[in-house]
Amino acid sequence: MSTVTLSAPPALAPLLARGALRSPFKRPSRGASHPGTRLLLPGLRVDLARLAAYERVCGFATGADALPVTYPHVLGFPLAMRLMSARDFPLPLLGLVHTSVEIVRHADLPATGEYELAVHVDGLAPHRRGTEATVVTGLRSGGDLVWESRSTYLARHRTEGGTATGARRDDTALPAVAEWRLAGDVGRRYGAASGDRNPIHLHPFTARLFGFPRAIAHGMWTVARCLAAHGTAGSAAVRAEFRAPVLLPGAVTYGADGAGRFSLRGPDGRLHLTGEVVPLSGGVRDEAL
Repeated sequence: MSTVTLSAPPALAPLLARGALRSPFKRPSRGASHPGTRLLLPGLRVDLARLAAYERVCGFATGADALPVTYPHVLGFPLAMRLMSARDFPLPLLGLVHTSVEIVRHADLPATGEYELAVHVDGLAPHRRGTEATVVTGLRSGGDLVWESRSTYLARHRTEGGTATGARRDDTALPAVAEWRLAGDVGRRYGAASGDRNPIHLHPFTARLFGFPRAIAHGMWTVARCLAAHGTAGSAAVRAEFRAPVLLPGAVTYGADGAGRFSLRGPDGRLHLTGEVVPLSGGVRDEAL
């Protein structure tokens, strides 16, 4: 795998536009190759004003010394978009669905720290509804791997005997902890804080162009909102699976149990998100996910 070192995070808007323009010409298929490039961004420092906006919209306490467990995903997203909007990425960016995320935080991440960020595409896998790509993000501090994640993105297309890439978790309803009424501007506020201004999240009109009756919440906002309510500190592993979109405005019920599991359901009982937080006893390690 070749490494390309960047001097600054790429601008998201041109990447999204480039990915959209290339999407109609991409035809996913089994056995397609994926980019063999690893993007590296050294000397990364967090914009504290953007961090505070992110904390507010997701429900985290503002002004904390450590980054929220989901925030490095925001830092890595522009690099992931550069890879997924490139000519050699075989899946169309338009219609790509974020299906799951796994995060391992090996240590608390100081908000004022300096980090090295790396992102690469780990591979493609057949899915019962199409093809999934896995994007790996790693954050290092002082040479140590302090945070890592694996995100899967699904391109839907006709398959012949495709199989799911992972077993689904138990769908048993968790005890209801809170009911949240979500304003129609949640997608716009999260988009401003994270940089992810996908039109399906911003306005009813632009969402309808992609088949949604209203704007939908970002998947990473839903998991961040749950983790803000759950609370995470120190070394921990987070796994979340995005089941169904959350329409905005709308209402959801946050459920959780004493074993670290959490979920979001709609008023009709529809399951939007399942997840789990597992505390870890180990510290940093050298190898990525």
